[in-house]
Amino acid sequence: MVLATQPALFDPYTNARRWIDDYHAHVASGGDVLCGGDETPWLAMFEELATLVGDDLAHARERVQRHAADIGTGFRVTGENEERPWPLSPVPLLIESDEWAAIERGIVQRADLFETILADLYGEAKLVARGLVPAALVAGSPFFLRPLVGLPPPGGHQLHFMAVDLGRGPTGEWRVLADHLRTPSGAGYALENRLAVSRTLGGLQARLNVARHAPFFAAFRDGLAASCNRTDPRIGLLTPGNYTVSYPEQAHLARYLGLLLVEGADLAALEDKVYVRTIGGLKRIDALWRRLDARFLDPLAFDTHSQIGVPGLIDAYAAGNVVLANAPGVGVLEAPAWHAFLPQLCLRLTGASLSLPNIATWWCGQPSECARVEEDLDNLLIAPAFGGGTLGLPTDSPVAGSDLDAAQRTALRADLARRPQDYVGQEIVRLSTMPVVAGDTLVSRPFTLRVFAARGPDGRWVVLPGGFARIAEHPDPRAAVMGEGIWSADVVVHGNTPVDPVSLLPPTDTQHIRRNPGTLPSRVADNFFWLGRYLERGEALLAVIRVMLGNSIDADGGAALSSDTIGRLAGLIASTGAAPRPSSHKRADLTQMARHAMESVGQGWHSVAEINLHARRIGNNSRDRLSADMVRLLDAPFPTHRGTLDRAGSLQRRYAAIAGLSAEHMSRTAAWRFHDLGRRIERALAMVRAILTFGLAGSSLDDLSTLLDLADSQISYRQRYLTGLARVPVVDLVALDTGNPRSLAFQVERIWEHLCALPVLNDDGMAEEQQQQATELKAIVSSARAGTLDGKMLSELEARLIGLSNEIARRYFLQGAEPLRAGGLTLA
Repeated sequence: MVLATQPALFDPYTNARRWIDDYHAHVASGGDVLCGGDETPWLAMFEELATLVGDDLAHARERVQRHAADIGTGFRVTGENEERPWPLSPVPLLIESDEWAAIERGIVQRADLFETILADLYGEAKLVARGLVPAALVAGSPFFLRPLVGLPPPGGHQLHFMAVDLGRGPTGEWRVLADHLRTPSGAGYALENRLAVSRTLGGLQARLNVARHAPFFAAFRDGLAASCNRTDPRIGLLTPGNYTVSYPEQAHLARYLGLLLVEGADLAALEDKVYVRTIGGLKRIDALWRRLDARFLDPLAFDTHSQIGVPGLIDAYAAGNVVLANAPGVGVLEAPAWHAFLPQLCLRLTGASLSLPNIATWWCGQPSECARVEEDLDNLLIAPAFGGGTLGLPTDSPVAGSDLDAAQRTALRADLARRPQDYVGQEIVRLSTMPVVAGDTLVSRPFTLRVFAARGPDGRWVVLPGGFARIAEHPDPRAAVMGEGIWSADVVVHGNTPVDPVSLLPPTDTQHIRRNPGTLPSRVADNFFWLGRYLERGEALLAVIRVMLGNSIDADGGAALSSDTIGRLAGLIASTGAAPRPSSHKRADLTQMARHAMESVGQGWHSVAEINLHARRIGNNSRDRLSADMVRLLDAPFPTHRGTLDRAGSLQRRYAAIAGLSAEHMSRTAAWRFHDLGRRIERALAMVRAILTFGLAGSSLDDLSTLLDLADSQISYRQRYLTGLARVPVVDLVALDTGNPRSLAFQVERIWEHLCALPVLNDDGMAEEQQQQATELKAIVSSARAGTLDGKMLSELEARLIGLSNEIARRYFLQGAEPLRAGGLTLA
């Protein structure tokens, strides 16, 4: 009898049905999206989940989180430097297509209304003149940019992309909680959520006819292109940098949409046009999807203290030569105070009511509304009217009046009397709930929904079918705010009509073939160059540490190295600035030095741990061009093995894995060339210094064995020479043998090849300075003889390598104060 019923226990339908029934039994109140509607799509979704994980819901959560991590999804909380994994629920929010159509109509109506209002505020200002909008609501906003009044936006539109936060009430109605117009974030997370959930619930697409995301992003990209003056425009995503909280999302969007991910330092304004600084000179850029606050865009037009903007950008904007999405100044409509006026404005301007109403809002800048807020304080949220901080509230976020203590109420009332225009009162929103996995069960949690709209190539608005849901950790039904303890969920719009497979990729037979990988900004080249140098520097330092602690493969060497050789190894470590010299050559002192050289952080020493931090920062800043595996290795924590040698070995294997990824998985683009160029210069310098320390006339056998260890050439030497160690053959192998991938000569050959392949600025056929220096270096090394390679020549080679590195930086890494009219800089 037991055997007969066993299969049913693991049947996907049975598990799905049990999950839903258990959920029904524990949901105490109404307003839940699963309990209050058609269960059929939810049953299909849970069947897909049960097919994958059986009856183990905890495993479902772990699995979707693993997929999100594989994609590279992450975020930061304001004030934190470390990136957190993106918190994704395996259970998506399901919305039927007819319900979604109503939401879509409301979002489009709202976007058109905003465009009309913005055109008036920065144009004729009739709304203020006629008394429909209080002047203080405009002029009092920190996001109203007076210098842009009367300036028509290039492309004809103020808004190109927007986001709206929605709350679903207990009876199923949707209302607007907030608008995001300045630098709307989250679309990349919606895309990443869909990718992760699709990998988890692969069959859901066909079962529920899920609306796809790709057409929305394609329409937005094409819409930006259509607003530019050139037929084949260059479009960038302007980011504040890798320390912004949503930088991983920005990198993912840039990669997905095929946009250049640029920072302010990458751009230059010249003769009312905007250019990106590239390794091939200045290249024209036509549009910027900005994630940089408007106040920091141009220090000549707005905040003069901005270090991350582009001087002259607004002049180019005013001349109509660069499209900014969104236009600077649109953030004026983000203020919560506008919610008090939008219903009437919509009626006056469109003749219709808002399809998606706001939460009820009272602006305290009007005496009667202020009195009402004060009278009904316990039943309202009190919020800053313009989104910033106020003196009368304990935080910058909305606060329930009932949560304020006596002292806080006194402070609020006092500031309301002084500056009532700084406050709004809003109704407290009670939210619907949805199922989320907690442990191994389903629980109900309140949620909000962020929806995105973009302007397509025909100028009309397109709404992303879904967006992403934000889920509160606790069952408090008031509106959730993204932060610690909050989960996200994919949002699935489903219907009865089959959905055609759509991708951002064009039809396979229509795309024009190109093998040019595109523009490489100078900053990115700089990052890749120094990523290569740091990785190689860390590997070389680890090699010295391991040899010093006795990790030679030579059975007669290693731990038995002479005191002189040990002293030279310790001196080599000290010369890199990784650690102070040890007080003696005793094992304990050497181990202490090695530990310091590996693990010291924040003390001014150039340890392996510090080198790893530099490499990690560069990797995070270039994640739009690095594989997820590479980023994961760079982000990996420092090893915690008990023994110093074990930790060193673990790090060495990690460096080897990164080197393998770059050698075998990176396309041979200019970015890879700079990465490998950095490696080769750093390895060449390490080899020169090792030969200077261990390979000059008078070197002992221990010195020569150590030199072979540092060059990873013990086996190569033993295969070649059976009579033992001799200085000249050792030096020839590690310095001049072009077949040895660790030798100095091999590095110099690769450096020369890379510089010959990289672009030049002139068209006269003459070598540029960095190419000339590489040719001279190659000639010196190729004509050298091991027997006459002395300290003077090696020191000269070291100086030449350092000079070549500086010349590469001067020529290719055009940033900061680099003269825009420097000779040879091309404009394209």
